[in-house]
Amino acid sequence: MLRSRAIEELPIPRLLLVSNRLPITVRLERGQVAAERSAGGLATGLRGVHADPDSLWIGWPGDTSRLTPGQRAELGRHLDAMRVRSVPLSPAEVTAYYDGFANGVLWPLFHYLLDRVPLEATSWDAYVRVNTRFADITAEEARAGDIAWVHDYQLCLVPALLRQRRPGLRIGYFLHIPFPSAEVFRTLAMREAILEGLLGADVIGFHTAAYRRHFADAVSLVLGHRVERSAAPDAEGAQELRVGGRCVRLVVAPMGVDFAGLHASAESVGVNAEATALREPGTHLLLGIDRLDYTKGIPRRMLAFERLLEREPALRGTTRLLQVAVPSRERLDAYRQMRRQVEELVGRINGLHTYGAIVPIHYVYRALTEEQVVAHYRAAQVMLVTPLRDGMNLVAKEFVAARGDLDGVLLLSELAGAADELDAAVLVNPYDISGTATAMARALTMPALERRARMTALRARVEVGDVHAWAARFLGHLTAPLARIGPASPTPVRRIDDVLATLRAAPRRVLLLDYDGTLVPFAPRPSLAAPDAALLSLLHRLAILPGTAVHLVSGRRRADLERWFGHLPLGLHAEHGLWSRWPGQTAWVMRPVPPDDWKALVRPTLEAWTERVPGTAIEEKTASLAFHYRESGLLEAPEELRRAADEYARWLPVDVLPGNRVLELRARGTSKGSIATAMRERGELEGVVLALGDDTTDIDLFAALPADAHTVQVGDVPLPARHRVDGVEAARALLERLLVPEGV
Repeated sequence: MLRSRAIEELPIPRLLLVSNRLPITVRLERGQVAAERSAGGLATGLRGVHADPDSLWIGWPGDTSRLTPGQRAELGRHLDAMRVRSVPLSPAEVTAYYDGFANGVLWPLFHYLLDRVPLEATSWDAYVRVNTRFADITAEEARAGDIAWVHDYQLCLVPALLRQRRPGLRIGYFLHIPFPSAEVFRTLAMREAILEGLLGADVIGFHTAAYRRHFADAVSLVLGHRVERSAAPDAEGAQELRVGGRCVRLVVAPMGVDFAGLHASAESVGVNAEATALREPGTHLLLGIDRLDYTKGIPRRMLAFERLLEREPALRGTTRLLQVAVPSRERLDAYRQMRRQVEELVGRINGLHTYGAIVPIHYVYRALTEEQVVAHYRAAQVMLVTPLRDGMNLVAKEFVAARGDLDGVLLLSELAGAADELDAAVLVNPYDISGTATAMARALTMPALERRARMTALRARVEVGDVHAWAARFLGHLTAPLARIGPASPTPVRRIDDVLATLRAAPRRVLLLDYDGTLVPFAPRPSLAAPDAALLSLLHRLAILPGTAVHLVSGRRRADLERWFGHLPLGLHAEHGLWSRWPGQTAWVMRPVPPDDWKALVRPTLEAWTERVPGTAIEEKTASLAFHYRESGLLEAPEELRRAADEYARWLPVDVLPGNRVLELRARGTSKGSIATAMRERGELEGVVLALGDDTTDIDLFAALPADAHTVQVGDVPLPARHRVDGVEAARALLERLLVPEGV
């Protein structure tokens, strides 16, 4: 397989591919070691990029513990010639790391099968050790300018470990299985370590937008990082987050198959001859080809087939289910039990429903060659791909690629990642046995014209999204500059020093400070965000500094600011600039606003959502209504509510202000920018200006300030500011340093 044109056109430097298994099979033939390239989704998918003569694939070659020293040396020569680097693992390490944690804990949890997760993950230490070894060997091989592409759930910790060893290395990671919902993921005891390991990558890829959304939710819920959405080259819209001064891009890149290769194989004489032999004249053939895994839904599929035979007497004796089960993870008890369950089910159904010479289920427990698999695809009338949960499922796409005759029906689980793309298939809920049986009957009786139309649409989708397009798409993100997405890096210390020196030297200084998210962290409820003693002391010392005017500019109600800060010589500005209490005064002044009769129209919608979602609340201010959902478990406002708010903004005099776990509708014409305007009119903006803010409500303030004002973004939300600090602690530290005389 040659590299595709899309990949050839990418400016890819030397590529290090890192996966649990090397794409090889090691055999002993008459005492001689033989190594040959293996088949499989990942091996096939990356064959094109590994064709680069300077690339290197790093992974475990399989069990070589029984090889003699001479045979290991011979194997090493084979591996060098194939441009692969072995990560040696002992049988005990494989049992603990691979069987114990990767497949005993992560696999069932990521597939939502929590009842199969062990009571205690005793193999975690082995998982850490093996991931560390992969990172060590990859770091040893890495050279300046290289990029590393790490694959799948067995190596979740490698990106961060590798970044510790090679900070300048560009690192990508792709997850080939589902990422579960945040509520499911948070049940994992090692949840922080897994997320922090993955966030060592520059680009993290997922098969579907849902998996990416679940990951972003988990990062926000477990680690507290905020994920931003922005326009980007990929059609789904990139997401990005800032971690330790780095920007991590989250992308959706559905994996494909070698469409051209499968199509060519399916058209060969040998494959068509075998396909003809598999068919029996006058009979219907349904086909399933799966690894024998509890996620694949094989028992439910067989029960649905039995239900079909019970409902449709005409199909008895004329309809066969050919189920190929490829042996998988036979060392694990769960998989041995699965095999026994399937074999017992086959025996029972065949015993009850055999009519004449036709046995209803033909069960094959072995692996097939690539040619045999394609022949089975060509022979099938209906392809059954009904996993209970699957990251993608390339079998569905392989079947489509093999059906150049534009015949055959794909019956596909809606819980497989492939269902997002292959909507022309007959989609089923694999947990609904009765519904699946109905779908089987529909597929068997589907008119030829409909079969042809569906297959034509499926093939167009699979061809354009083949495996080469997938690799090129991900590598395109990995090789593109990352500096242009997300907020800027924190301002270097020397530049902050320059700003502070300018402020200290000025005869007059004006400080404009946001409150929530800038001077104090966000609290679960607005009432819990009262200032601590250290902040009150800091603000008091700043306010009495000669030549210094301090103004708090907040979205909070004036009652809150009065209660907390009324005793300090500060300027207080509440509700995004609607109310002001100027320094040296005790009275609050309100700026003119439009009538608030719009509240009566908006309030019922917000109240309905507080009834639907526990932990939410409405806060009413003079010119706004705020929907708070910090205690609800929601990571962002419900999409339906956001759409309703946007609709209100089209025909009511209100603006929509999305904030940190709050959605606020505010009377149009009220903004923090009005504070700057009023201060200019009062002659209170003269001097060197320093403004700190953390979210989009501060954009209006920054824009209304003089061009030479020193604006500072606090945290990760990208703002049009001249400087950036990491968060609340950094913002307070900056202000504390202003109190220290220069040179001290």
